[in-house]
Amino acid sequence: QVQLVESGGGLVQAGGSLRLSCAVSRRVFSVQSMAWYRQTPGKQRELVADITPDGSSNYATSVKGRFTISRDNAKNMVYLEMGNVQPEDTGVYYCWSRLAKSSHDDVWDYWGPGTQVTVSS
Repeated sequence: QVQLVESGGGLVQAGGSLRLSCAVSRRVFSVQSMAWYRQTPGKQRELVADITPDGSSNYATSVKGRFTISRDNAKNMVYLEMGNVQPEDTGVYYCWSRLAKSSHDDVWDYWGPGTQVTVSS
């Protein structure tokens, strides 16, 4: 059973920083793209940032210049450094990865359970 395990959420004041981490729970054959999504009440889940194995990344316009996504391929981990956070960054942040468990498996999408980030004004 492969799981994505997130950590690092919490309460932070506007203008502050927070770092989210996500780990693949066990050794797998290959990890392709990894990403962070977020969801706020009444809204659809939206992409915050994604990153390919070679480090190419994309960001939502709303977080560009404030957030940084990175990954450690040796540890199969992805991080999100959140800087100058604002109340509108409040939401549940989900880790996502496309990976193959073994050389015999197809690639599948996996989601973490989510971690709450609350930014107070």
